[in-house]
Amino acid sequence: MRKMLLKNPGLRSSLIKKAITVTPHVGVLDAIEIMQKFRISRLVVIDKSYKPVGIITEKDILRSIFPIGAKPLGSITVQDCMSKNLITAKKQDSVYKCARMMKENNISSLVILEDDKSLEGIVTKTDLVFNFLVQETEHLKISKIMTTDVVTVSPQDSLYLVESILINNKISRVPVIRNEKLVGIITFRDFIPVRIPNRLGTFTDPNELMDVWYSRTPNKYNVNQLNYVLTFRAEDIMTKNPVTIEPSDDISIAALLMYRYDISGLPVVRQSKLVGIITKSDIVFSLAAEA
Repeated sequence: MRKMLLKNPGLRSSLIKKAITVTPHVGVLDAIEIMQKFRISRLVVIDKSYKPVGIITEKDILRSIFPIGAKPLGSITVQDCMSKNLITAKKQDSVYKCARMMKENNISSLVILEDDKSLEGIVTKTDLVFNFLVQETEHLKISKIMTTDVVTVSPQDSLYLVESILINNKISRVPVIRNEKLVGIITFRDFIPVRIPNRLGTFTDPNELMDVWYSRTPNKYNVNQLNYVLTFRAEDIMTKNPVTIEPSDDISIAALLMYRYDISGLPVVRQSKLVGIITKSDIVFSLAAEA
């Protein structure tokens, strides 16, 4: 069985980052502004004693404002959409243990606690991927750990359809394909600025929209019937000509590209055609397999 040969698997102080925090009663609009200011995708929620009580991510925010009939955006607070089931670790825990905890709980970060349960910091998948990058590893090809069953959309698909596909399939990014070739990629982060001024459903039947929302594979006929309100398309917010990688490349190259471009996933292409996708989760989960 392969071994990654990671040195010093314990959490080094350089891996533990200072957490940006908010309180439960902060408005979600303010939380979005803080995330955008610091270019982060999550905030640790603390109580009056400065102890962590939850975490809020871009995914949590999008889920809270997506369903039709939700409260007005200005009245939604952090406590309305934060994850209260906080998964924590200690700085004495190993990189392998942290990777395994992320995999088992399907999360992208761990709140690190002091012995008295106060907040020490946060470790994310990005930090673990960086740890992977700086350590000596055996060569492992992208093809060994990439996801091959990839959900895709077309440039003309409505944002409502794209959004429902992301949420119902529990994925963080979706490649955009035209004539079997990759032309872009859309992530949760792309939706946050769009969703604030444009609440879909304002001028249509909520029941029709909910039919689309609750289906893992929305009926094309129903979606087409709603085109008169679904103004925005995938091509309006997608990142064009995304950074890609080939299945024969080493994982270390994928880790380097993710770190360099501050992205969490790379489409895998062969002769310009999409054959898979590799994410930080894939790299971290491969670490977890070594635990």
